[in-house]
Amino acid sequence: MPGPRNLIPYTDHNDLATMTRLNPDLSSSRRKSRKAHFGAASSVRRELMTASLSKDLRNKYNVRAIPVRKDDEVLIVRGKYKGRDGKVTQVYRKKWIIHVDRVHRDKTNGSTASIGIHPSNVVITSLKLDKDRRAILERKDRKKNTESKEGEMVE
Repeated sequence: MPGPRNLIPYTDHNDLATMTRLNPDLSSSRRKSRKAHFGAASSVRRELMTASLSKDLRNKYNVRAIPVRKDDEVLIVRGKYKGRDGKVTQVYRKKWIIHVDRVHRDKTNGSTASIGIHPSNVVITSLKLDKDRRAILERKDRKKNTESKEGEMVE
């Protein structure tokens, strides 16, 4: 099994291959990584709860993934509810799930309960765009960013 990604091999004065961290402030401890993940603040969870864009949206905006928000339309691509689509009715950051309309379970008392779906198991098919969301897409546009970098190199 390969070692952690933040470690690189180097040879010291004894010519023994040892590992050193690229970033000494970044821990590779499983315990600390899990604590940081599950104890993350809501603003951090928003960034972690991203979903891939569908092929046509990916081509249109040149962006691979974006945080899920209420009123996005999604298609479930993994799990028991694979193939179902609907609008996101709630993003439940505390539980790391989203609720999609028409994806629910009928309870014995006759009421329905929403089923939580992890955002990594869905593909966004339609975005709810507002001023801030457009700014995010502009900033993340890969083609625009590579063109500007090439322009800087030429000068």
